[in-house]
Amino acid sequence: MTTENDQPLDLVGIGIGPCNLSLAALAHGVPGLRSAFYDQRPSFQWHPGLLIEGATLQVPFLADLVTIADPASPWSFLNYLKTRERLFPFYFAERFHIQRTEYDAYCRWVSEQLPGLHFGHHVDAVRRDPERGLFEVDFTQLGPDGEAEALGRTYARNLVLGIGTTPYVPEPLRPLTDAPDVPVVHSSDYLAHRDRLLRGDHLTVIGAGQSGAEVFLDLLRARPAGRERLTWLARTPAFAPMEYSKLGLEQFTPDYTRFFHGLAQPVRDELLPRQWQLHKGIDHETLAAIHDELYRRTLHGGWPDAVLTPGVSVRTAGRVATTQVELHLEHGQQGTRSRLTTDGVVLATGYRESRLDTVLGPLDAYVHRDAADRPQIDEQYRLVLDRGVQGSVHVQNAERHTHGVGAPDLGLMAWRSAVILNSLLGRTAYPLPSRTAFTTFGLTPGPGSGQVPDQRGRLVRTRA
Repeated sequence: MTTENDQPLDLVGIGIGPCNLSLAALAHGVPGLRSAFYDQRPSFQWHPGLLIEGATLQVPFLADLVTIADPASPWSFLNYLKTRERLFPFYFAERFHIQRTEYDAYCRWVSEQLPGLHFGHHVDAVRRDPERGLFEVDFTQLGPDGEAEALGRTYARNLVLGIGTTPYVPEPLRPLTDAPDVPVVHSSDYLAHRDRLLRGDHLTVIGAGQSGAEVFLDLLRARPAGRERLTWLARTPAFAPMEYSKLGLEQFTPDYTRFFHGLAQPVRDELLPRQWQLHKGIDHETLAAIHDELYRRTLHGGWPDAVLTPGVSVRTAGRVATTQVELHLEHGQQGTRSRLTTDGVVLATGYRESRLDTVLGPLDAYVHRDAADRPQIDEQYRLVLDRGVQGSVHVQNAERHTHGVGAPDLGLMAWRSAVILNSLLGRTAYPLPSRTAFTTFGLTPGPGSGQVPDQRGRLVRTRA
């Protein structure tokens, strides 16, 4: 086994998705900070199965990897355009929300230029070295075919876990994945299976979030008028728009994140499901595009052969012969049941945070947990560890239960990265605003209540 560094690193990041790519980009701007980031994939990828032509981000282009924390960073989206000599075309396009394919290309540009990123490296184990007060990280270097080529080890004073989320398939739908002769795919793999799906006579999309809407629209546009043979099912009571009012969006500000973190855990748990329309609704433009496409198909009389039904859950599912699947459906409000036979299914059923214990291994025993056995995470996105553990373990996009619906939001990504860097450095590398919203989310603590966040994102007492 080879040792990656003779001297311990200040920071090792595990996983290189947008969140840790943001942290790596901001860390690059801190003189003297030694860091390395590892990912088992051969290169950067961001939801490749959902880079549908024309699909856009639901956040403005300013929600790039760095701008909210450091607008002058060389890793900004605008600087990416400048290096590609595309600033003037972008200026005239007047595009506030860029296409997903462009965001993916921007992130790949950063990942290919930024030093300290190690793709093709699988982290095998993370342990404490109590004598040196360091974290020991073992990894396997992978070849182009994914086979192990070499073993390595590095040491770090601090860790950041950015291992992302995994596609989620609800229990009643899991038997569908055992139907190899029928295309049943999670939306995360949609584009890889699109051609095979379109060969099916009847197709079903399950899930009423943005991904489900985009997949349904893409399939609809690809089917001939009058022979669409599409069904779109959702558990939500309506195909509802995403909350996008300006004051509503202030729930994706650091002010709201601090407010949410300060609530009692039972209150957080009760609040989160009620906020589904903040992040599980559908973009207004996508809803309008679906309606426009359906309406266009009525111009010569008749209705498109498409069924859109909210309020429906799948009770059970199974195969019919070898070429179809059967869904057993229930309408919650009607109290009725029916069956649907289909030739292909896209499961737009969302994602779940990846389990941290699979990465932490022996360190997991030192993590403090709440009553629901979830990791406790403080305001600076650090796992709460036993007092004897030196150094810190920060997390990215794994803290929805402690920090609220903004955890996976790209708009808070650079701010969170800055909080993490300020915290582990013990100084202000990136100044942060003391207030970010017009809304005051609680009586105390909060802006104007005698407690305001300092430059490291912590609440401190001031004179009334």
